[in-house]
Amino acid sequence: MDRDIRLKRLKFRSWHRGTREADLMIGGYFDQHSATWSDADMDWFETFLEEQDVDIMAWAMGVQPAPAQFDHPVLHAMRAMDFVPVAR
Repeated sequence: MDRDIRLKRLKFRSWHRGTREADLMIGGYFDQHSATWSDADMDWFETFLEEQDVDIMAWAMGVQPAPAQFDHPVLHAMRAMDFVPVAR
């Protein structure tokens, strides 16, 4: 699949999680970092998005340890995120 198409699909899935909080965290992170991802990073993120929002948010905030398969540099960067710019 074409890289641009994959990124568009991932963007949609990142911003349509089901709760506004998850949309902002995951979608905002995607917008800030996805341009530099390798194909392997996109593969990982596709799998990551299959997880429940409450789990993703807990792992990203460091409230719960992430399972070994999700202990990845993309998640580490998400943990280091200070804020997500929100358009008003």
